[in-house]
Amino acid sequence: MPNSSLRIGHGYDVHRLVEGRRCIIGGVDIPYGRGLLGHSDADVLAHALADAILGACRGGDIGQLFPDTDPAYAGADSLVLLSRVMEHARSLGFELLDADCTIAAQEPKMGPHRQAMRENLARALGVEVGQVGVKATTTERLGWEGAGEGIGAWAVCLLERCI
Repeated sequence: MPNSSLRIGHGYDVHRLVEGRRCIIGGVDIPYGRGLLGHSDADVLAHALADAILGACRGGDIGQLFPDTDPAYAGADSLVLLSRVMEHARSLGFELLDADCTIAAQEPKMGPHRQAMRENLARALGVEVGQVGVKATTTERLGWEGAGEGIGAWAVCLLERCI
């Protein structure tokens, strides 16, 4: 089998919706009555994308780099963490070619925020907006996402080894 310079990665994250927290997804502070529970700002989309990148470069997962037991990451901006993940991937010789993300949430509606999410993620990664896709599904009121208990996100990415 030839040694390819291309690597794919997949990431998944989920956070519970609770009262008294902001709802930050893809770096967008979405007006909503509940927010995502987590040690950081709980940006489920940024976390899933970070894990996809780490998976592609075989760099572990977001919890290894930024453990939820470390007070330094309490309330952390997940776009900053995503940027640090991309810096780590680049230090290993990888560049992001493309990423595609899916958010699963019955509410709030993601459509009005999708472009801002793409822009925020691309900026954090240091890539063009066209290299980052974001879409959403409601799950048609099925499962815990459909019941409004939480929000999940999946991401896939393609990295290329440049050195």
